[in-house]
Parts: sequence; C-alpha cells; structure tokens
Amino acid sequence: MRMRTPEHGRELRVALYSHDSVGLGHTRRNLAIAQALADSLPALTGRTVSGLLITGERSAPSFRAPRGFDWVVMPGIRKGHGHYEARTLAVQPGRVLDIRSAVISAALTSFRPHLVIVDRHALGVDGELAEPLRALRAAKPDTRFVLGLREVLDAPHAVRAEWEKVGVDRVAALFDRIWVYGDRAVHDPLATGELPGALSGMVDFTGLLAQGRKTSGRAPAARRPFVVTMVGGGGDGVHLARAAAAAPVPAGMQHLVVTGPQMPSEDRSLVEAAAGPATRVTARVADGLAYLRRAAAAVTMGGYNTMAEVLTTDTPVLVAPRTDPRTEQLIRVRGLARAGAVDMIDPALVDAEAVGDWLAAAVADRGAADRQAAARRCLDLAGLDHVVDLAASLAARPTRDTVAASPARDTVAAQSATAGLVPAPVPASVPAGADPNPASVPTTGVLRAAI
Repeated sequence: MRMRTPEHGRELRVALYSHDSVGLGHTRRNLAIAQALADSLPALTGRTVSGLLITGERSAPSFRAPRGFDWVVMPGIRKGHGHYEARTLAVQPGRVLDIRSAVISAALTSFRPHLVIVDRHALGVDGELAEPLRALRAAKPDTRFVLGLREVLDAPHAVRAEWEKVGVDRVAALFDRIWVYGDRAVHDPLATGELPGALSGMVDFTGLLAQGRKTSGRAPAARRPFVVTMVGGGGDGVHLARAAAAAPVPAGMQHLVVTGPQMPSEDRSLVEAAAGPATRVTARVADGLAYLRRAAAAVTMGGYNTMAEVLTTDTPVLVAPRTDPRTEQLIRVRGLARAGAVDMIDPALVDAEAVGDWLAAAVADRGAADRQAAARRCLDLAGLDHVVDLAASLAARPTRDTVAASPARDTVAAQSATAGLVPAPVPASVPAGADPNPASVPTTGVLRAAI
C-alpha cells in the first residue's frame, strides 16, 4: 500500500531531458513518465505537479503534454560522420550544441525543478548537459537527479566505451539514483556488463514502462478486420515497411502500414509504390496503441516504446529488430522472444513473402496469439507505477548532503578506482535475455514464441 509523504510545499517541479537525434523513443518514454507523475504523484505527495519536457525532437509538441507540463524544444541534431551535427540550422556541430546547452541551462535555472530525470545520456550529447546540471546544482542544491536508462543499452563492449568517456565517478557524484526501465528477469544490464558494477548500489529496476500508457480512447475507424505494420519514427524503417507493404494480406483483411513521421519522403514513396490494393500507407496515426490493440496481428521494429506498448496487448506480433549501428533492439527482442512474448525475424531475412507467411499464420492460429499473451502477463510491466513511487520517495528524502553520506555513494569512487570499468561477472544462472553473446544474430528465420 502506498503511503502519503509529508507536504514540503505547494508545487513539485519536474524536468525531463531527452536528446533525440533519431526516432521518437526518448521523447515518448519521458512523455509516458510525465503523464504518470501528473496523474498519480499529487495523491502521494500532497503537492501539485508541474514540469518541463526538454527535447530535441521538433515534432514532439504534436503529442499532448500532461496537465501542468509544457515543452522546451532545442534545435535538432542528427548523427553525422563520427559526430552529431545540426539537423536544420546552418551552423557548425559545436555551435548547435552550445545553443542547445544554453537553452537547457536557462530553462533549468529559471524553472528550478525539484527533480530532474535525464534519459539515457547522463551528460547529454557531447556533454551538453554538464554545465546546465552544474549550474542548477549551484542554484538549487536540494534538486534530485535521476539517470533513466532503458533496460538494454547496447553490446557490452560498445557501452563500456561510453562509460569510459562519461566517467563512472562523475555519474556517481552527480546523480542520486539510476532507474532502469526493465524487468530484470528478462534482461539484466548489471549482469551483462552494460552497467558498471560500481554503480549497482544506485540502481532501481522499475519494470517496463508499459501498463498505464494513455490512449485517446478512440477506436480505429476500420471497416473490416486489419493487420498493422509500424516502424517507429521511421528514419530507418524503409526496408521493413516496404516489405510489409508488398506482402500478401490475409483474406478479408486490410493492412495498414505506418511509416512514421521521420521517414524521408523518397523512402515513403517506395513504400507507397510497393503497396497492394488491400494495403494503405500512412505517415502516422493519432493513437498507435489503440491500433495495436485492435489489430488481428502486427509487424514492428524493436524499439523500447513499441515493445512496451505491444506487451500490454493480446495481439500477436512479429518483430524485426534494428541491428545497426546499435544492437540494442536485437538484444531486447531476443530476450522477449525467448520469454515467449513475441516472435522475432532476422531483419536480413525480411521480405514480402516472409511477412505475408507470418501474417497468414498469425491470423489463422489464435492459439499462438494466446500463448504470446500468456507470456506477456508473466512480465513486470508496471514500471510507470514504480516510477511514481520512486519519485515520491525522492521528494520526501532528506537533503543531498545526507544522501551523499550513504555507504553506496561513498564506495563508488573506490570501486571505480580498483575495478575500473570491468563489468560485473555474469552469474551462473543468467536471466533469460541477459545473453552472454548478445550481438549475435539468429541464422534461421522466425524465432517463435513457442520455442
């Protein structure tokens, strides 16, 4: 049973940062958290909640912000050759990061949040958050800082280089807690070495941010049963979307292919050209979760938010994870397929025939759908509830000086010095999905939930 914490003032201010260079995942994850905080935190703390959603995705304001929240949109960036560069501004890479850092700093020092939640990159892109967080710490020492991480970061060797660049000791000194948005029984980043063992005392596993996501409540306006293909933001989804558009559609059904708002226009034209008479192509839908819930079957990529939404439905799903430049989606989807919650296909084997064959089988075999649904009910999908509880606990905690004296924080620097960044050893019984060789791709076709 949740317990109400004492009131420490009328308003509880929250800021959530996401860098957003590719896709909508970071923004959508923070948006789901903000909605949960706005809905539930006042009852736990006795304080109204207000917040900023700081993002680098210019289409983010098309999503309705929760009551009491507003958007701060930085100039956009994209991945260039070995560095980040401005998405649209005609300025040098370093200049656009300076502009972004100034925007963040002004927003944080003026808003003076009680809680800051940073998504994925502790110091932002190329350190753009370092000075804004330092300035906020100086202006408001009692602010709590949380680093929020999706359950899968990347192949351990790739993540280790990131930690070396950021500095484990810097993260330990700046942040109060690290929230891992996943089910540890499916994937444990401490066991795989994606999270340095020196930070283990700061980690809270929340469960997947799945249950409780808001929908519009409007049912899709479909005249007959349908199947759906979604590729997230769409920036790297043309191969799957094109194959799906050309796939045979189960008899009596429609096929909706959602390319995502970030798919380049020339790629979307290829998808549209491949579509058969029973297939409709659109850039976006108002409520993706509502479509996933109503669909007879779905084909998707393996991004965090897509999987979080899929897992709350009873819809059979085939997932073709992205494998380049990161293996994050591959690791995530392999773990979920082994748990029986989804089917997975090697993206190299995706074509119209493979997608069509899977759709036909998924629609015909409702027993397979039931098995996927049963497996999903065994997962910890209540991450949004857990995040609210953790936020309420931080809001009620003593000053940072007291927190800093905790044994876990005191030993981090020593552990980092003696152990370096050597990952925590993988236990003898590795959780499903905590793959000792997570970057390997299956050589067969569909990895089905029944295996």
